[in-house]
Parts: sequence; C-alpha cells; structure tokens
Amino acid sequence: MGRKASAAAAVALVVVFVACGVATGSALASTNWKPGPERFGVAEQDGVKVPMADGTILRANVFSPTDPKTGQPAKGPFPVIMVQTPYGKDFAGSATSGGSTVDAGTEIGALPYFIKRGYIDVVVDIRGTGDSHGTFNLLDPQVGRDGAELVDWASKLPHSSGKVGTYGPSYMGLDQLMTADNVGRHSPLKAMFPIVAGNDAYRDIAFQGGMLGMEFDLVIFGLFQGLNNANPVADYHDLADLLQVEAEHTAQLLSYTAYQALNVETGGDQAYYGKYWKARTQRSFLKTIVRNRIPAFMVGGWFDLFQRGSPLNYSGLQNAWAGRPVSAPMKPGQDVTGRYQLVDGPWYHLTAGHGFDMFPVQLAWYDHFLKGKNTGITNTDHPLHLYELRSNHWHDAKRYPLSQAPAKTLYLGGGPSGSNAPSLNDGTLSEKKPGAASGADSIVWSPVGSPCSRQSDQWGAGPAALALQTGNLPPSPCETDDRTIQVGPGALTYTSAPFAKDRSIAGPIDATVYASSTRPDVELEATIEDVAPGGASYPLSSGALLGSFRKLNHAKTWFGANGRPLIPYHPFTKKSKTPVPTGQVTRFDIEVFPTFAEIEKGDRLRVTLTTSDTPHLSPLRQDLPNLLGGVYSVQRNRAHASYVNVPLANDFSFDPCSICP
Repeated sequence: MGRKASAAAAVALVVVFVACGVATGSALASTNWKPGPERFGVAEQDGVKVPMADGTILRANVFSPTDPKTGQPAKGPFPVIMVQTPYGKDFAGSATSGGSTVDAGTEIGALPYFIKRGYIDVVVDIRGTGDSHGTFNLLDPQVGRDGAELVDWASKLPHSSGKVGTYGPSYMGLDQLMTADNVGRHSPLKAMFPIVAGNDAYRDIAFQGGMLGMEFDLVIFGLFQGLNNANPVADYHDLADLLQVEAEHTAQLLSYTAYQALNVETGGDQAYYGKYWKARTQRSFLKTIVRNRIPAFMVGGWFDLFQRGSPLNYSGLQNAWAGRPVSAPMKPGQDVTGRYQLVDGPWYHLTAGHGFDMFPVQLAWYDHFLKGKNTGITNTDHPLHLYELRSNHWHDAKRYPLSQAPAKTLYLGGGPSGSNAPSLNDGTLSEKKPGAASGADSIVWSPVGSPCSRQSDQWGAGPAALALQTGNLPPSPCETDDRTIQVGPGALTYTSAPFAKDRSIAGPIDATVYASSTRPDVELEATIEDVAPGGASYPLSSGALLGSFRKLNHAKTWFGANGRPLIPYHPFTKKSKTPVPTGQVTRFDIEVFPTFAEIEKGDRLRVTLTTSDTPHLSPLRQDLPNLLGGVYSVQRNRAHASYVNVPLANDFSFDPCSICP
C-alpha cells in the first residue's frame, strides 16, 4: 500500500508547496513569537471512509499526533487542518510535505511539521478522483458542499478540539474558497490558508482576453486523467472496490474532458462567461467568507497562473470586511484588517513559496485562530506583503490598487527610440500625446510566434523554473530576455527614454490600442518589459484580447485617478461578441495582469504588441476564419492616441515587509 518516491517526485512537478527553510527556531519579524519544537510522533490511518449526504463515499487519510515514547495516540485535544485534493491523496500528500524534515517517499502525511506540533492532518480525495467514489466535474460546486460536510466530520474526529483549518495550493486552494462559501456562520471552520488560488477561473486561467488558454488546459486535463487513474491502484483496499472506482473515474473523466473540449471548440456555452463559469467564479464566494467570519492568509505569485486573481481576492476580502462591493477597487484611506492577508512573491505556480519561511507563518496563523495563542500574526495595518521584482526587496502595503502608485499615461509614438529594439518599427513610449494628424504602424496577424518568453513557462505552471531552481541553476534565458518575440511582421515595440531615477511599476496595467483591421477580428497581446542599458528585455507581465470581445463594462472596470482604465472589464458573453468593422479605427482595451517591479535609473520601459502567444493562447476554431490574413494599423496620432496606463511609484514609497525574509 505504501507510496513510491518516484510517484511523489512526479506529482511534485504538478502541485507543490515549496516551503523552504522551515527552521523551528525562526521567528516572525514583527513579533517575538516563535514556533514551538516538535513534540509528537505521527500515526497514519489510510483510506478512511467518509459518507456524504447523497451516499457517495469519499476517502481520507488521517494523520494524528502520538506520544513519541509509546507510539500511542496523544490525548489532545488538537485542532484539525484539512486539504481536499483532486490529484490523489496518496501522491499529493507526499508532494506537499515541501520543506519539512520528512522525505517525500516516506509513510508520513501532507504536513508533518504541523502534526508534530499538535495538529491532526486530514487529506481527502474529492469526489470522482483518487480513491473516492463519484464523478468529477471541473471546479464542481458540489465540492464546496462536500467540503462543508467534511469540515463537520473532521471536527468530530477522536482527540479533535472541534476547530478546523484548511490548507493547500492550486486546486486545493480553490477547494478552500468553495468550502468556506458553503459552511454556516457557526461552522467549525475557523481559518484558511489558500496558496496560489484564483478569483475568476474563466479570466485567470481557462481563457485570456476571450482566447483559450491552451497550454494550461492541456496540462490540467492530462494530469487529472493520469493521476486519478493511478492513485486507486497505489492505495486500494479491496479489489472489487478498486475496479468500481476505476470504472467510475475512467469513463467519466474521458467523457468530461472530451465533452468540454468539444463544447468550447464549437462555440458552446463553456466558450463564454456564462452560467457554467459564473458558478465557478471564486470572487462570488468572498462576501460569504467574510460574513462567516473565516480569516484567510493567501499566497500568490507574480508569475503564477493566478497572477491576476490573488490580489483581487485580497481587495475583495478587505472590501467585504469594510462593507463594500467585492469587485470594486479599494478606496484611498480605506481601513484594513489583519484577518485577510496576502504574500505575493516572485513565484510561478509550481514554485510558490520558494525561498520564503512559510511554515512558521502558517503555524502562527493556525495557532492564533485554532489554538487561541497570541502569535501577533494579525497585528498589522499593512496586510499586503509584496515582493518587488528586479530590486529583490519585500515591501508592505495596505490597499489594492496601490495608493502609492498613481496611474501614468504613456503614449505610443514613432521611432526610433534609441533602444536598439529588434522590431521593424522601434517606436517610442512617452508622456507626450501625439500631436500629428497621422501616424500608424502596420502589424500582421500570425498564427504562431516565438515561444521563447516567460509566458511559455508561466502558463504551463512553471515546470522549467521549478527544475532550474531545484538544481540551483540560473533562470532560463527566455525568462530574462524576450527579444525574440519582438522580431518579424507580427510584432511592434514602443520603448521609453531611460528613466531619470528609480521607479516602481506597481499594480494592474491597461493597454488601450486604437487600430483598424482588414479582417473582422483582431488578436492583440501587450507585454510589458524592463529594458536594461545593454538591450536585454526582461518581461514583467502581459495581457491579450480578441477584438470581437472588445465591449467594455464601465461599471465593473477599474479606472485610475487620471480617468483611464486600469483593469478593463469585458463581459466575454456570447451576446457581447461583435465583429470588428473592417477598415475602421476601433478601440481595444487590453487587461495586462498586475506586476510589482523596480525600473532602475537608466533602464527603459517597453510595451511589445504581438498578434500571437505561442503556446499559451489559441483562438477557437470558429474565430480563425475572421483572423486569417489580417493586417492591423496601430494608430499613434492626435485623433487616435494609443497608450498604456501604468501605475508608477517612487521606489522608496513602500514600507519594509513585517513578516518576510
């Protein structure tokens, strides 16, 4: 029945909680609290049957503290921490042991760091996956209802204190939000620690700008199919049950993935932001989470799959606590609470937490809310903890969007910029609005582009970055210099003059492009880069838009103080989709996902426009005829001044991080 180290290593490339350097004596920078020593051993109970209200049997592994001398169950009572995984509890449990003192291939559960400090740990296969019965459906609302039942069940385990916390990255973080939306005000669920979890599955990962996130979708469906067929074999309890579970999973997963692929590619309901995706929009859970008084400590990454969603979850929870709409930007001067915090680091999906002493922070969170200890973790009026790229510094802030970074409009202009950009146009980027009556640059739609960019690894979840970090190797050249995407007729660049002083680009970005097209649709991607004096073009963030989805919902769009969009909100409904009028100048507002990075004195800021993103984005089959042969004329003149709206702060505007390394 034992797990194999090779299987655990394989799944570590899928879902990982890399919590490096979990030294037991390390203290939080803002308090005198320190994690206690390991006091208990670990007992494991595998394949525990948990019946749901509809009769479906889920299975869980339960890990409990023991007396290290006798091996007998410790008396407790102990709080419970719980994770629900779709990747197979007997694989994910090993992979998520992260930086603990236990090797990945041993018979120890998900988080021995906590079990040995007085916590019961529960790892559950969600229905239709792993060793559990039932059928699987991507981000099925049923998982939240199951989660509420599991919380109640876990609170009544032997030696339990009756209080429950949840944890886990990725899908397991999304599970937490769904569960918290389904419990009542007086539920045993008293704390959450979601890692790399999103705000809007449609906009964050499944699609971008109305185009399919092909790279991510291929990876995720392959993983669900492979791991959920393998897990029951790794940990079956009787042959008849194994055969039944495999039959349920195999037929249903094949049917589901085939149906969803066909539905999307043929323009079915799942190709648009409608009923299916609205039921899976995590943003809609945030108000209930606050109403249920469930605190949440979140972890995100600037290169994560949920790069967009993590800070929106922070602002949404803070707004709900303040009695404001969860989808609105936070107001200047708005009060904040330490009950909802976010650490946003220099991480991809698979490297979340790398280099950050995360386990003590997590323990402080649980000890405070599940054991009633005064750890000081909530004693902050700056609950937003942000890593600044390029400077490699951690900072604290209060509100999102960041009050310290007012939006600045930078206009696209004619070239040359003097930056030695490899593009055919080498345009400029400046605060000066074009004054000429004419001025435009041509760009050709291309079905493929250079894959040598950060996006290629980011939207595959970051396996290359994980492998390089694990081997203590330098980053991939494509991660630090994306000039190959700037070459050819499918690319245009616009580059600023060298910065006169250090500045920080901090928050969400809008690229508003005025262009005409020879075809009834347009594909545009905007990438923001930091260009060093030597010419290396470091990619910071990007965003894309299919032109037929250009309709803007002004009520849900975030605007800067300058009146221009910061986060343009497009409905992405079937009704909102309209052809681009050929030969007419049309406005396209592109949402560029947020970043936080220093632009050093002497460096330049660049925006690169491309007409493809290989292998990340794929227009649907129904959209290709309207794109083929397209030539766009990007306007940069008095009447149609294309621009980027960029939040810029002085580099010294932020406080040092109170809990960071």
